[in-house]
Amino acid sequence: MKESLKYTRNIGIMAHIDAGKTTTTERILYYSGITHRMGEVHDGAAQMDWMVQEQERGITITSAATTTFWKFKDQEYKINIIDTPGHVDFTVEVERSLRVLDGAVALFCAVGGVEPQSETVWRQADRYHVPRIAFVNKMDRKGADFFSVVNQIRKKLNANPVPVQIPIGSEDSFVGVIDLIENKAIVWQDDETLGINYELTDIPEELKQEAEEWRGKLVEAAAEIDDSVLERYLEDPHSITAEDLITVIRKSTNERTIVPVLCGAAFRNKGVQRLLDSIAGFLPSPLDIGPVKGVNPYANNETLREPDSSEPLTALAFKIATDPFVGRLAFLRIYSGVLEAGELVYNPRTKKKERITRLYQMHANKQNPKKKIEAGDICAAVGFKDLKTGDTLCDPRKPISLESMEFPEPVIGVAIEPRTQADVDKLGIALGKLAEEDPTFQVKVDEESGQTVISGMGELHLEILLDRMKREFGIACSQGTPQVAYKEAIKGSVEHRELFRKQTGGKGKFAEILVEISPADKNVKGLQFENHVKSGNIPKEFIPSVEKGFVLAMQNGVLAGYPLVNLKVILKDGSYHPVDSDTLSFEIAAKMAFRNACKKVTSVLLEPIMAAEVVTPEEYMGDIISDFNKRRGKVEGMESKAGSRVIKAKVPLAEKFGYVTVLRTLTSGRATSTMEFSHYEEVPPEISKKIIEISKGIIRVTEV
Repeated sequence: MKESLKYTRNIGIMAHIDAGKTTTTERILYYSGITHRMGEVHDGAAQMDWMVQEQERGITITSAATTTFWKFKDQEYKINIIDTPGHVDFTVEVERSLRVLDGAVALFCAVGGVEPQSETVWRQADRYHVPRIAFVNKMDRKGADFFSVVNQIRKKLNANPVPVQIPIGSEDSFVGVIDLIENKAIVWQDDETLGINYELTDIPEELKQEAEEWRGKLVEAAAEIDDSVLERYLEDPHSITAEDLITVIRKSTNERTIVPVLCGAAFRNKGVQRLLDSIAGFLPSPLDIGPVKGVNPYANNETLREPDSSEPLTALAFKIATDPFVGRLAFLRIYSGVLEAGELVYNPRTKKKERITRLYQMHANKQNPKKKIEAGDICAAVGFKDLKTGDTLCDPRKPISLESMEFPEPVIGVAIEPRTQADVDKLGIALGKLAEEDPTFQVKVDEESGQTVISGMGELHLEILLDRMKREFGIACSQGTPQVAYKEAIKGSVEHRELFRKQTGGKGKFAEILVEISPADKNVKGLQFENHVKSGNIPKEFIPSVEKGFVLAMQNGVLAGYPLVNLKVILKDGSYHPVDSDTLSFEIAAKMAFRNACKKVTSVLLEPIMAAEVVTPEEYMGDIISDFNKRRGKVEGMESKAGSRVIKAKVPLAEKFGYVTVLRTLTSGRATSTMEFSHYEEVPPEISKKIIEISKGIIRVTEV
């Protein structure tokens, strides 16, 4: 079993929007024989973009999984691929995919280079320690510059890019690459074979000097890493073989000390086979990654599980999806052991057993049934009752809990209501299913207006979810104008005594608490609760109720009803009644204490600030900067890139609604913009006053 794991690769393809991820994946499937025709994103025929919304918009929304096989050095490799979205609104899809991958291919556009979302996904990959190789795509495009992209990877991503290929020509004259490892030129034929045929030839005379220079840099990079290569290099630089380089590059890639860089033009069918060779040659197998760490939920000690089928079962659910034919699917990464169809598995979060009735190997939205899935593989399972993204599934006799995933808070909300009375009941079920699939999508009912408010990561995110409700569940909704997910915070600290007493005949209610409230310590989210009560003043069993009361109260701040970002509560003293006191009394007292204490300190509104980046021709720069100033934006920098200017700014989300349309108008459709959440910041007093007034009214739902 271990021998076959050596030839397994679990990889993801990650990049900025429109860098060519899905096109590259389609070519990989074609050349490896999984598909017999190439689907194109712009035709809406890409295999991996199977959702209707993806085909219409030409973007990837959900991460799709597929399995393919590739021969490298006379050995067949099994490659599980996850094609992830590039749009910042769907960043959670990238996050949860990277959590279970062993390696990744970072795609960069040869014209755009390192773009904002490239930086975001790179940071996510750093967080999960994912080794990666870089593929500079679109070498056939006007303005393509391979060496500029390599430079940007070094400067912007703080990485150590080492080209293992350099291009032969660029733009219209891009015909192939020089393989620096084998010291050969590879030229693709522009014929009906769609890039299957390519020729291995000697390096053209005019490129020999450049190739020698870059091969020297590659050998030097290898020599820095491996002492034996260094010794041989010092004796005779020409004695270093291709096998030596592959071994050292593989080792360094897995240790994340270098990033091998390749290039090509996936749409023109150039460079993809060599990318597959590099995936097999450089990226790690589950054996290279080693054991997965977890915690035994009973003994509370660290437990290791080796990537081996003979070990107890350990699997992580990294995505929940709804399929119209088989129902709810859980995408699982099997880290150790064997998962069989019909088996009972244990979920440490729910402390319950689940029966997995069926197992599938996935190809986009098509399922191939399997009787069992072994360690190191990725699959989809059906039959579970209560499973969420980030849950561990394990052997009931040998429990283990893997580190769960953290997801960002939604920053935008919109009020919705079904257009017909018949859809009211169906709405709750549909929203429940969508929220289960997507941890960044939240649903709540506004207590004052009774309206359903859905929240997500951006306008496009909510637009897609509403579209899915219409198509998949047949529910058409009216929606209000988008609302910003404001938060509240307090300044300063205050001590407050709260007495709750209620006598209604019979057993009454009694609770008294003395608390000090203040902003939480740095980097603490939510409630920071400390119990300083002297023994006996409040019985131990009532303390958790006080904490629970504050947690619930924090969901509605005193200023405008928005949730508090964080709060520190020190419970100093209190008293109880031997008959009338109970857990509910102390919970109510905590809620009252929160509201009354917060009125004694200054409360402020916080708003989400977005990091915006606009790429524009130079003549429109003045108009764009002037527009940013009107929107309370702060321009943080400008730079030149591929004949255009890049403007970076921080802008409040409240001022960015409908910005894409405004930008098109300002620049005659020639500028592009990207935006991602940066941080929360205090709202200026005059704007804060308006927001508080609006929040106390009812959100009007308008027909769309």
